[in-house]
Parts: sequence; C-alpha cells; structure tokens
Amino acid sequence: MKIRPLLLALALTLAISPLAAASAEDASAKVQVVSPWARATPAGAQTGAAYMTLVNKGAAADRLVSASTPLAAVTEFHKTVDDNGVMKMLPVDGIEVHAGSQAVLKPGGYHVMLMKLAHPLEVGQSFPLTLTFEKAGTITVSVKVQKIGAMGSDMGNMGHDMGGMKTE
Repeated sequence: MKIRPLLLALALTLAISPLAAASAEDASAKVQVVSPWARATPAGAQTGAAYMTLVNKGAAADRLVSASTPLAAVTEFHKTVDDNGVMKMLPVDGIEVHAGSQAVLKPGGYHVMLMKLAHPLEVGQSFPLTLTFEKAGTITVSVKVQKIGAMGSDMGNMGHDMGGMKTE
C-alpha cells in the first residue's frame, strides 16, 4: 500500500502551504512604506535618489536588503556622513528597521541611490521601486518625483499617526 504514504504526504503539503503563505503575508503587512519620493534631476543627469519612511509595526526587527527600478541600471543604499566638515555619501549594505519603529530615508541621511538613469527624473513623474526586506519580502511602491531641491514629499506623512515611533 504505497498509495497511503503518498496521499498522507500530499495532504500534509496542502495543509502546510496556506500556513506558510499566511505567515509571509503577515510579515509584509508589518512593514509599511510611507510617502516614497525623489527629487527631479537636471537634464543629462545619470544619478538620483529616492526617499521614504519605513515603518515596522511588527515585534521583530527587519532589514531592507535590496531595491530595484526599471528606471536605473544600478541601485544602492547610501548614508550621508560628515567627515571633518566634508559631506560624503557612503554605500551601506542594508537599512535596519527596528521592531515597533521607523527608519526615515531623507536628504542628508540614508537614501536609495539610483544610478545610470534611463532618463532624468521629471517633476510630477512617478516610477516603480521594488524594495526587498529580509523578513517582509518584496514591496513595490510608486515613487513621486518632486522639484529639484525638495526636502520632503509633498504628501507629508499622509495623515498617518506614527504612534510615537522613533526615527532612525
């Protein structure tokens, strides 16, 4: 009776699959991307940057590990540091989002570098940006392009109460 073990294995597989899918959905629901935006770039520019707030409503820390967009051949995470009065952008391999907290990506801090742009970023344009987290998985957002020199999204925090979460 070799059919019974096969049927038992199939039944177990079908029973476990929804549980695995539910836990993946729960993880991604715990990380939210708020107000993604970018600055417009001058004609001929090959680099730009994207900014946003990453909110982790979960009980465990998560980490942003990669990003991609069809608009740029290369994406990296950078942070801006003051090195004896000289501002420098340094690549980092990921961005931590602590449990019950938020990480703010903004000018002069952490950001997503967009390199080898297919074309300059223009005010009013939107483009997709896919973010991959260690636990939450993949989240794709629409990034709205603001004017050159903008310091934040014109959408503000979209009326969300961040619940006293800390800024990283």
